Amino acid sequence: MSRLSVVLPAYNEELMVGKTCRVLHEVLAEAGISYELVVVDDGSKDKTWEEITKAGEKDGNVLGVHFSRNFGKEAAVYAGMAQATGDVVAVMDCDLQHPPETLISMYHLWEQGWEVIEVVKKSRGTESLLHKESAGFFYGIMSKATGVNMQNASDFKMMDRKAVNSILSMPERNMFFRATSSWVGFKTTYVEFEVRDREAGQSKWSTWSLIKYAFTNIVAFTTAPLQFVTVVGGACFGCSLILIIYSLVQFFAGRAVEGYTTTLIVLLLIGSAIMLSLGIIGYYIAKIYEEVKRRPRYIISQILRGKEDVYQEVNHDCSH
Repeated sequence: MSRLSVVLPAYNEELMVGKTCRVLHEVLAEAGISYELVVVDDGSKDKTWEEITKAGEKDGNVLGVHFSRNFGKEAAVYAGMAQATGDVVAVMDCDLQHPPETLISMYHLWEQGWEVIEVVKKSRGTESLLHKESAGFFYGIMSKATGVNMQNASDFKMMDRKAVNSILSMPERNMFFRATSSWVGFKTTYVEFEVRDREAGQSKWSTWSLIKYAFTNIVAFTTAPLQFVTVVGGACFGCSLILIIYSLVQFFAGRAVEGYTTTLIVLLLIGSAIMLSLGIIGYYIAKIYEEVKRRPRYIISQILRGKEDVYQEVNHDCSH
């Protein structure tokens, strides 16, 4: 019988992780689907790991993975996929904003031969206008990079073992799962869902962390910022050319501009463009440096299957 692995990255989710495991058990058991829940504690500062341990004591299908520190959601997703043993793997948030019932229809689509089931948002819920516009801009860039419409994309998806192995085989350390799962291809279909309100706890994403997350993933997946440097350079050249022509016209007309105002404007414009360009290039160099060091994406300190410590028995190779 085929088995479904559900990967649940968790960070400071002590109020939700136990309930999420319980709800998923009820939904999947009622549907007669063989499953395992791979819950990855991304170095939480609260009692998330204790709650995962309790969930494992009640349900032997729970595999708890504990990071040595916080490595980020992307690392938690990849660690979960690396530990998953199922024929098909789903990834979803641990706060029940992704409706567990949708897993049933996704699983049936996989049984029909679909290899990647992408779950897209019908709307962006109660997000602010600024957040929606910023997300639209970010996913517009990512859509062009992947060739796939990602405007309403989410981390909620289901993938055949072939697709999972293809993603895990990629050697780069900085990777954007939401885009990579689309980039690998395979036979793909889409399911819509409505984002639910969070039942407990707070979102771990601040405005600054979202901006940093977006820029990091743009750099990891596309060279668009480097192309932007070229555009800025061209714009500065165009502005400088216009100012030169204007100054020559004024000079031959006997109305030469006095003082250093024009010169200062040109210097500030070019200087700002150079500093911006160097910053973008420097960020890419920093990411290259991280890749060259070949440090692991994550470090696992403990793995529990049910009540049993299986750290030595399962794959905890962090080099994936």
